[in-house]
Amino acid sequence: MKISVCVNDVDCDLEVTANALLVDVIRDQLHLTGTHIGCDTSQCGACTVHLNCRAVKSCTVLAVQADGQSVTTIEGIGSPVALHPMQAAFKEHHALQCGFCTPGMIMRGIDLVNNSESLDPATIRAGLEGNICRCTGYQNIVKAMSHAALEMVSEKEMV
Repeated sequence: MKISVCVNDVDCDLEVTANALLVDVIRDQLHLTGTHIGCDTSQCGACTVHLNCRAVKSCTVLAVQADGQSVTTIEGIGSPVALHPMQAAFKEHHALQCGFCTPGMIMRGIDLVNNSESLDPATIRAGLEGNICRCTGYQNIVKAMSHAALEMVSEKEMV
């Protein structure tokens, strides 16, 4: 099947099988390996990307469902020279250890900030349900997301 999808602001025409998962297409055809496959059961959230500006677990989305849609992966936010505020906050607050869950956590955190009225620690913890970190204990992840939320909201207010 042929699909057209905009990935990280680049239009892509792809040939996929009817049962291809979005995560596999992102990693294997587009070679964007920041999106991780952690569990194959949609439990861990390591594969979280944005589909039309909303966080989704890309292991639960068929590639054909993304036809005509916009996908943003971890590679599509920030840059090594200018980190996205969420990336910078994760770095500043030591919100990662092994880093495997980090791309999914960051993508989920951005979604939480963009789609929540307010982000207190309890709301962040509830919003992270379905994103698993086996290393950090979440405390620094919550701190990082709280800090990034302040930065992101300030940036929105300036625009």
